[in-house]
Amino acid sequence: QVQLVESGGGLVQPGGSLRLSCAASGISTSIDAMGWYRQAPGKEREFVARIISGGSTVYADSVKGRFTISRDNNKNTVYLEMNTLKPEDTSVYYCNVWADYRPYWGQGTQVAVSS
Repeated sequence: QVQLVESGGGLVQPGGSLRLSCAASGISTSIDAMGWYRQAPGKEREFVARIISGGSTVYADSVKGRFTISRDNNKNTVYLEMNTLKPEDTSVYYCNVWADYRPYWGQGTQVAVSS
């Protein structure tokens, strides 16, 4: 049974920082990639960042230079360090894991950027 548990969301002021984490369990095969998506009210879910098993990373243009994705392979955990947060970053952030040629999703964690 695959489970992705996310944490680290919350309320932060503009310009502040948050660090999200996502711990994956129940995956018996190798994980090909881990990443983050986000979805704001009334909008489609959008790609944020991805890290491949080899360590290469990809970022959405909207977060490039502000967010950093990393991975602890021993713990099967992916992190998203978010700096210089903006109100438009407000969204529910979802962890995404690719394994066995299919995606798995976390439950989502709320990030709110407001004064």
